[in-house]
Amino acid sequence: MTTTATATKQFMTSEQLLKDWQGHRNLTRRVIDAFPEKELFEFSIGGMRPFAKMATELLNIGGVALKGIIENNMEAYNEEGVNPKTKEEILKKWDEETEVINHYFRQITEERFQETFNLFGQYQFPVYENILYFIDNEIHHRAQGYVYLRALGIEPPFFWERF
Repeated sequence: MTTTATATKQFMTSEQLLKDWQGHRNLTRRVIDAFPEKELFEFSIGGMRPFAKMATELLNIGGVALKGIIENNMEAYNEEGVNPKTKEEILKKWDEETEVINHYFRQITEERFQETFNLFGQYQFPVYENILYFIDNEIHHRAQGYVYLRALGIEPPFFWERF
């Protein structure tokens, strides 16, 4: 019996994953920017948090978590890490965090993506699954922002225009 080796092609490079994530972040930034200042911090539906709180949660996850992965630091999630008070502060911090994410993401080796990491001392998953969680969490909250914007009579950005 003869066996044949087949080359496996990689689905996505780490740089493509980062580009995809940053595309989501770009769209979420535009959602934040679409909100009037007052409604960003006060408007909610059905007991959900105002979108500023959701955006702040996202600011307290991505860059902090990637830094933790690189430095093997498993500190607990800190909801109070960043607490902007204006839309301008949120957008400024968003742009700063984009650079933090780029910096730390590019330090993750291909091998590290497969390693299990105890994110925030709670979530024991491979690094790539933690990163996918960050992206999924952002999409989830951005969708809530879309609902808020529509309820306010504001047309949200097209979801496919991420770059």
